[in-house]
Amino acid sequence: MTSESVHYSVQDQVATIRIDDGKRNALSPQVLSEIYRALDRAEADGAIVILTGRESVFSAGFDLKVMKRGGMNALRMLRLGYALTARVLSYPFPVIVACNGHSMAMGVFLMLSADYVIGSRGDFKIAANEVAIGLTMPRVAAAMLKHRLNPAAYQRAVALSEFFDVDAALGAGFFDELVVPDELLPRATMRAEEYKELDQKAHTVSKRRIRARLVRNIRFSIPLDLLDAALLGLRR
Repeated sequence: MTSESVHYSVQDQVATIRIDDGKRNALSPQVLSEIYRALDRAEADGAIVILTGRESVFSAGFDLKVMKRGGMNALRMLRLGYALTARVLSYPFPVIVACNGHSMAMGVFLMLSADYVIGSRGDFKIAANEVAIGLTMPRVAAAMLKHRLNPAAYQRAVALSEFFDVDAALGAGFFDELVVPDELLPRATMRAEEYKELDQKAHTVSKRRIRARLVRNIRFSIPLDLLDAALLGLRR
């Protein structure tokens, strides 16, 4: 399955979902819908997922062109993006993110919803930059940051919009490990092979149990975040 910006392939029960719009991997409504379809396909295939981007960028976050136009399409984009975190958190098989480079805003929140995150060494930045551009951090976004980051890094990420280089991102909790770019996908594939040895039912039940409160919080927060966005006129 291949669409304009999201490419799906599966081999030996490992599905690779690659986001590649040829630019910054902006998460437009179309791209987000394609990611949902790819996840549905992977689940039907009973596959562990490797989610990755393109050279030097995982995702720059929501599509700014859609955001600036506002209206229902922008609200739909926000809803799809925020709900995607809960979809990935609850996916019944392991999810590995292979982060190719820069990851910003919604790209970060998507990345942090995975079970294991591998970063790529290089001159890349990881940031939730909402406060820097005049936006109150959405509840869903704050929940995803808190889910993974150590307390001090969480405070800096949310309140100060800190831009983390890859080594600082590793220490903060954005990544589980860092590798050189050429080793990124081979390392993700190696991890996927390791995770095949898990009892998949126990994996599913265990992670859904420990994430149940987080997923409920996300689902409760989505309409509140959408209301905030609508009241602010989707200023970006």
